[in-house]
Amino acid sequence: MKKIFMIMLVAVLSMAAVFASGAAEDSATVSTDGSTSMEQVILSLAEQYMADHQGVNITYNPTGSGTGITAALEGRCDIGLSSRALKDDEIASGLTQTIIALDGIAIIVNADNPVSDLSIDQIHDLFTGAITNWSEVGGNDAPVVAIGREAGSGTRDGFESITGTEDACTYSQELTSTGAVITAVSQNPGAIGYASLASNLESVKTVTVEGVAPSEATVQSGEYKIQRPFVFATLTNTPLSDAAQAFFDYCTSADADAIIAGAGAVPVAQ
Repeated sequence: MKKIFMIMLVAVLSMAAVFASGAAEDSATVSTDGSTSMEQVILSLAEQYMADHQGVNITYNPTGSGTGITAALEGRCDIGLSSRALKDDEIASGLTQTIIALDGIAIIVNADNPVSDLSIDQIHDLFTGAITNWSEVGGNDAPVVAIGREAGSGTRDGFESITGTEDACTYSQELTSTGAVITAVSQNPGAIGYASLASNLESVKTVTVEGVAPSEATVQSGEYKIQRPFVFATLTNTPLSDAAQAFFDYCTSADADAIIAGAGAVPVAQ
């Protein structure tokens, strides 16, 4: 009897081990790291994907585009997130960029600011200090307070390259997230800043640029000039894990278009 009991116990434990092994194979983590401007997009995609694929965990580390690119290059994450195009030297170092969406960079001012439209040249001058008072562009008699992102930010890189303000901006504050810029502008009557169109901009006023408002339609058509790509950065010569590749394929398919659009960005999948 004792021998029979031991045989049965071994059989039960063996079956438990098989089931545990199967559960481990069914569970997987996909890590993403980088752009804070892509937060709404990547979290929305991850939420839907995890709901459809039980056992898969998608993580997001909001460190900024530059850090995300480095993390991808060093193998510290599966997918680096960048809110700017990869540079030639980053690609030469072993990264591949895949554009998953386009994003308008909204020019934002305090909700009480009467200015509603600015030209590219005026934006340049407001951020470089050539214009120091809002009265010079039809606003109140009040000093201009330029607020931007930190060095390495994809949003900053995109904004400065489009407006020709690289290394020329006279920022009163350089903040480490899109949300922080929005909050700072909402609290300062003389502030001007920039933020991803995919962000929550309800607390600030978005101005038109040369008469064009940032929207999915105007970004897609190219009418809105201050725009940039949302990029997945992955290692060129190292395949993604099966779980990461499946998530990547989903994000770059037409199945993700509605999720991306719902998060405020412009899908590019056909």
